[in-house]
Amino acid sequence: MTGSHTTAIDTSAGHDATGRAPGGPVIEIDNVTKRFGDYVAVAEADFSIASGEFFSMLGPSGCGKTTTLRMIAGFESPSSGAIRLEGTDVSRVPPHKRNVNTVFQHYALFPHMSVWDNVAYGPRSKKVDKAQVRKRVDELLEIVRLTDFAERRPAQLSGGQQQRVALARALVNYPSALLLDEPLGALDLKLRQVMQFELKRIQREVGITFIYVTHDQEEALTMSDRIAVMNAGNVDQIGTPTEIYDRPSTVFVASFIGQANLWPGRQTGRMNSDFVEVEVLGTTLKARPGETAIEPGGQATLMVRPERVRVSMDVPSGDVATVRATVRDLTFQGPVVRLSLAAPDDSTILAHVGPEQDLPLLRPGDEVHVCWAPDASLVLPAADIPTTEDLEEMLDDS
Repeated sequence: MTGSHTTAIDTSAGHDATGRAPGGPVIEIDNVTKRFGDYVAVAEADFSIASGEFFSMLGPSGCGKTTTLRMIAGFESPSSGAIRLEGTDVSRVPPHKRNVNTVFQHYALFPHMSVWDNVAYGPRSKKVDKAQVRKRVDELLEIVRLTDFAERRPAQLSGGQQQRVALARALVNYPSALLLDEPLGALDLKLRQVMQFELKRIQREVGITFIYVTHDQEEALTMSDRIAVMNAGNVDQIGTPTEIYDRPSTVFVASFIGQANLWPGRQTGRMNSDFVEVEVLGTTLKARPGETAIEPGGQATLMVRPERVRVSMDVPSGDVATVRATVRDLTFQGPVVRLSLAAPDDSTILAHVGPEQDLPLLRPGDEVHVCWAPDASLVLPAADIPTTEDLEEMLDDS
């Protein structure tokens, strides 16, 4: 056996455990729409997922992410479009004939079987040779770090250990893709955070495509190679965690992923090939344009992440966007202080102030200057900006 930080599964000749060369599409969602009566749950989804990729579908309740996963698994059929698995259309193929496995929030382990026998159940049911069953099970138990627990029953394990048994059982037949439907939802916060890193480690070691459904943005940002952000049945954006966070394509994506200042305004013109001018917060500021072209004079939304906002008592110097502001409220959040400030037009500016900013003790009513580098901002198409209450309601529903 290899060491604990390298896979025990043979990955010779540049192939993963299934024998496929990495990088090509495993799942292709080809203009898929799913209707339930008059309700459109998924609208013309069109994307592919590569071999060996950790791909997350993220969004609030009712956005279509679980329906999309169920169509990949075969529990639902598309109303139109096609789903291809390794190039073959499986849109009407039943779940048990698709080379994918699903891990749910409730692990459904066999309580009367040992950990080893739980994991061995799949290859045994497929009449795999006994020596091969032992080899596979032992390899997977090493990868999920449960070799020493092989003879225990599920009731003798913690929640995180049961989670890893469920993963090993789902992976032991080397599916083309592993589908995970909110699998960490039943765990407490600390264990959930630990399991995020464990899941990513396991996925890297086995080299199998993971398709992960969650409403938890931290989970998606921590584990994913790419994320599809879904909203009301539509895929708003697909990209790496950095792309999704730094360059969201819509106001919804910007507001759902992390915290963001989102201020309505007008794009008044272009300064040069890299920056535009935006009337916002009672002044005119230099900003970075987004992917969507906005005509001069057109309505727009300016986004700046709170951690990119700098606060000072003196007028900032250099090439920065600067606004005079009044402190409304301060909240201590451990590594940062969350400042809520009022701009000249009474819009709210949020700033996350770390100790490196070296500010005097601030109080509500203090006058300060806030600034950010122009390339820390992004101009998005105008849209209704979700309130804090809207976002909390989305997450509560999820």
